[in-house]
Amino acid sequence: MIRLVTKKVLCAASAEAPIGPLQVLPRFYHERVVDHYDNPRNVGSFDKNDPTVGTGLVGAPACGDVMKLQIKVDEETGKIVDARFKTFGCGSAIASSSVATEWVKGKQMEEVLSIKNTEIAKHLSLPPVKLHCSMLAEDAIKAAVKDYEAKRAKVNGNSDLSSKAADA
Repeated sequence: MIRLVTKKVLCAASAEAPIGPLQVLPRFYHERVVDHYDNPRNVGSFDKNDPTVGTGLVGAPACGDVMKLQIKVDEETGKIVDARFKTFGCGSAIASSSVATEWVKGKQMEEVLSIKNTEIAKHLSLPPVKLHCSMLAEDAIKAAVKDYEAKRAKVNGNSDLSSKAADA
């Protein structure tokens, strides 16, 4: 019975619509996504052992996207002087990474922590199904800052210990 009704509906639809009843419409990315995918900015990496570099490595197991974002910080000013990324994933993930690296350059560490995934998603006009890509970019920024701060604390902690040992 269901098969018969489905056949009648599909036949009626195909008679009315010349493009076919079950045609899947293509998804179109916003021009900014296409631009950042075709011409990604700041692709590459820094030496992760460099004390002025913070590395954020995040992933979304559900979709398979993995994003590595690195920041290079001027230790005197606390300003991010450069950023790089490597992303394995869809066009939206690559575009989100590219935008994130552009937005963090030249900003103070505290400033970049205020960058939200919603701003990245809005800038790229990401559809709801791709919002996780902008969330990864936000998480990668936070992870890179956290890594840099941990390295800095370790270096400062070690230098404090060595100066105390020299005083003794």
